[in-house]
Amino acid sequence: MQSAISSPLYSVSKLNREIRALLERGFTNIQLTGEISNFIAAASGHWYFSLKDDKAQVKAAMWRGNNRYARFRPDNGAQVLVTARVSVYEPRGEYQLIVEHIEPAGEGLLKQQFEALKMRLAAEGLFSASHKRPMPTQIHRVGIVTSATGAAIKDILTVLKRRAPQLEVVIYPCLVQGVEAPSQIAQKIALANARNEVDVLIVGRGGGSLEDLWSFNEEVVARAIFASQLPIISAVGHEIDTTISDYVADLRAPTPSAAAELVCPDQHQLLTRLNSLTQALVHAWKVRLNQKQAQLTSQIHQLQLLHPERQLQQQQQRLDECLARLQRAAVSVVARHAKQLDNLSFRLHKQAPNLKLIQFQHQHNALSERLERAIRQHLDAHNKRLALLSAQLNSVSPLQVLARGYSITKQDEIVIKNVSEIDQSKPLVTDLVDGQIISHITSISTKS
Repeated sequence: MQSAISSPLYSVSKLNREIRALLERGFTNIQLTGEISNFIAAASGHWYFSLKDDKAQVKAAMWRGNNRYARFRPDNGAQVLVTARVSVYEPRGEYQLIVEHIEPAGEGLLKQQFEALKMRLAAEGLFSASHKRPMPTQIHRVGIVTSATGAAIKDILTVLKRRAPQLEVVIYPCLVQGVEAPSQIAQKIALANARNEVDVLIVGRGGGSLEDLWSFNEEVVARAIFASQLPIISAVGHEIDTTISDYVADLRAPTPSAAAELVCPDQHQLLTRLNSLTQALVHAWKVRLNQKQAQLTSQIHQLQLLHPERQLQQQQQRLDECLARLQRAAVSVVARHAKQLDNLSFRLHKQAPNLKLIQFQHQHNALSERLERAIRQHLDAHNKRLALLSAQLNSVSPLQVLARGYSITKQDEIVIKNVSEIDQSKPLVTDLVDGQIISHITSISTKS
């Protein structure tokens, strides 16, 4: 029994189209984080990739009209935060994210900000070796800008007490972590310069995460170090940690303890070596900066200014796939025809046309001789037959009959066989072997 209410009949394309409309209405402007994988930058300028976590993944597309405003180009493995809407790629019935905005997630965003500030300050010359002040040859008093209760101050004082107890120490206490830390660090650097009571200034703190060390990546601290008239040693975190302060300072120490060793009088040789390493670091940074600038220029040229409609975006994605398939097919066809051409060329080479021509010439000569013999034989046979037929024809020729004494009588060129065929009003012509006799009829008699 049929249901009273029949279900609507869908085509596959209609179903995908309505699901797409349903998803786009229900999931707009959502935010999610994940790891980039299978990243592809198509020739059209669009980006295609997958966004995954440890349990699942979803395909995503970011049209060139949106990715032109991205602050960075994602790579496989990057953790990102995206703002997107959910849609369906109708030709395959696959749901996907249409990404409107993308940025690094968590520490990645801080690293992005770090690189941006580093590039800008470098362009202004804050990292230039020409602005770096040399360490004094004689150090009597050392200033320290750091937390009064942190591990850094303890490490510095321990090393100074052990290696150079004669040195006087002036501490400029400040916060080294938190919202107010950057301004306090800058203020203490300015205060030490205003008092001008130390020969060298150590600015830093102990180790920690990138967020913990972030105060030394702030622009206000970098500019305070650059404006200092006192030589400054940056001693932030551990040896693997690098901050903006390290680039601006006159000298970088891998740790606060190492900074204390650098200001000790018996560390002149190590100081010279560290200066050399600093120069090498600046050079390496310049090389990396040039590479990044080249990459940025290339990416800017790839971005397009047009913003296509959503349907065009779907078709463009489909076109990218078709183009890739067409290119693969074209390469396959060219390779196959090239192989066939090589085979034919090899076979043609083996045929040796000049040898074939000589062989055909010999065959032609042999056939010509056979043809001539056959023609002569055929003519001889026909000549003999012609002679025989001529003899037979002569044997029955009327001329031969006339030669034996017979004659032929005709009237109007018609041979007279019976008396009834004669018209008495017309003459008769009688053919003899050596001439004709013309007779006029006077009477006709018949055999009874």
